[in-house]
Amino acid sequence: MTTTTPTSRATARRPQATRDPRALKRRAMWTNRALLLPAFVFLLLLTQVPFLVTIWYSLTKWNLLYPKDRAFGGLSNYASALSSGDLWPSIVATVLITTFSVLLALACGMLFAVLLDRQFRGRAIARTLMITPFLVMPAAAALIWKYSMFDTNIGMLNWVSRSLHLPVVSWSTEHPMATVVIVLTWQFTPFMMLILLAGLQGQPREVIEASMVDGAGPWRTFTWITLPHLRMYIEIGVLLGAVIILQVFDPIAILTKGTGGTKTLAYLLYERAFIGLDVGQAAAYGVVTVILTIIVATIALKTLFKVFMAGGSR
Repeated sequence: MTTTTPTSRATARRPQATRDPRALKRRAMWTNRALLLPAFVFLLLLTQVPFLVTIWYSLTKWNLLYPKDRAFGGLSNYASALSSGDLWPSIVATVLITTFSVLLALACGMLFAVLLDRQFRGRAIARTLMITPFLVMPAAAALIWKYSMFDTNIGMLNWVSRSLHLPVVSWSTEHPMATVVIVLTWQFTPFMMLILLAGLQGQPREVIEASMVDGAGPWRTFTWITLPHLRMYIEIGVLLGAVIILQVFDPIAILTKGTGGTKTLAYLLYERAFIGLDVGQAAAYGVVTVILTIIVATIALKTLFKVFMAGGSR
């Protein structure tokens, strides 16, 4: 006759508890959360704490010209930001620059993606050279265009104009909006090209060959087969490009300094904080900008999620 002690019963039950699917699932879930916790804490400290400090500054009256004269102002900075007449023109400028830059970069990226999708000698070198503008720092790109292209004395565009006996154009002062859009288009065309080129390489070749056999020309093949296939990639490129260009500051600060209707939200914040030295009002502009960006980003992310879901269901 054998007897079982309580210790042996507990030992017998332990393998069954460890094999419980719900317990294993909870354990794996908490393990994953523990692994993500350091990154989450770092992200929280890096983003949310400065934002809370910005909200606090937006509720104070503090100008660095009088650093000791600091008081609680409530919502007066927000009222001043919404009624000063500078916020809405900057929103319009931001929307116009973003819209024109994204559409032109998309069109140029589509052209180069179609060309680089073909087989030819030196295609790898051509792709590498086409990606280069996107790798250049924004400040460096703006300086290159300002002096090498747009300058009235040594710029290449005005050298061509003088060679053709055309009037010299001061691009930064006569066409400030076009100047900024040209630089952003040049810089973000490779970004659009990479996304669209990935879509073109994922297109089934059998469909293209079948359309050629049926007598469809290159234009009809592109408009009726290739373009619908690239719809998802076009939407992704437009959404991501718009989010990135909304934050652009360097070309505007270097080329136009916000003149001629190019004062975007990013440059307006810089102007209030580092030229006007009004910390409270600059913080209020920053909070308003963050709220508008969150609204746009939420709509964009929902649209992007729908695009991915539609692509996955195909």
